[in-house]
Amino acid sequence: MVRVAFAGINFMDVHTRQGKYATSRTYPVRLPLTLGMEGAGDIVELGEGLSALKAGDRVAWCLAWGSYAEFAIVPVTRLAKIPDAIDFELAAAVMFQGCTAHYLSHDVGQLGPGRSCLILAASGGIGQLLIQFAKRAGATVFAVTSTPEKAAIAKCCGADHVMHYDEGRFADAVRDASGGAGVDVVFDAVGKTTLRDSLRTVRTRGLVVNYGSVSGSVSDLDPIELGEAGSLFLTRPRLADYLADTATVQRRADDVFAALCDGSIRIQMGSHHTLNNVALAHAALEERRQIGKSVLDLRASA
Repeated sequence: MVRVAFAGINFMDVHTRQGKYATSRTYPVRLPLTLGMEGAGDIVELGEGLSALKAGDRVAWCLAWGSYAEFAIVPVTRLAKIPDAIDFELAAAVMFQGCTAHYLSHDVGQLGPGRSCLILAASGGIGQLLIQFAKRAGATVFAVTSTPEKAAIAKCCGADHVMHYDEGRFADAVRDASGGAGVDVVFDAVGKTTLRDSLRTVRTRGLVVNYGSVSGSVSDLDPIELGEAGSLFLTRPRLADYLADTATVQRRADDVFAALCDGSIRIQMGSHHTLNNVALAHAALEERRQIGKSVLDLRASA
């Protein structure tokens, strides 16, 4: 049992409310349900036989529902200890997006010196962190955004090349900027409206990572298209499979916290809400007006 100090607000909460995980085996969300799949606070009580943690420990988690509440029951396999240098607010804001950007850049994309990547929705919470982790690893980063204001955010995060969607013509711009070769990896969280253009940006035998579907799911992709585009690899990963055990959760969280502490990544705090206005926060997320991470302050909630 954890006394919740802050809960993160994510698109995944909106999608959960909309029923998109009602039949999921990876994220088995069923009614009745308390929303909120990310949070931070201090342990109040532990179940029998648990010795790695103790009451009073400062912890953070994601992918365990119920954080929109004063107290939450969290599986110990989802908990990561928080270092003294990280406060509850920052820990709650960074667990889901930080661990997502970490596994995408380190495990899936395997970014490093000499590697290049394209990041769509680059001004979003995960997009900003992906840029920073990619640059931290030494990769060349191409970023796509929808407005000049969002392009400035991506540039500020360290992107080497920034372009607009331009009805799919971003693919031609990436090809031109890469000397016709294309990038090694593309991270596409948009989905239906961009995925086929993303295929055009990747080098022969390159990797396309579809980790979100903000514009809708792609339901008509023939695998032969991957061959025609250059024998491409396409994957649809999920964070749960990259947080498979307690040691992995703590290791990944430690890397994220260390990067925050040494200043090599930063997270932009977008807005703060309390439980009585969380519906407004979800509405704003659905309209995609917010840039930066939103959190619920449970300490200030009525």
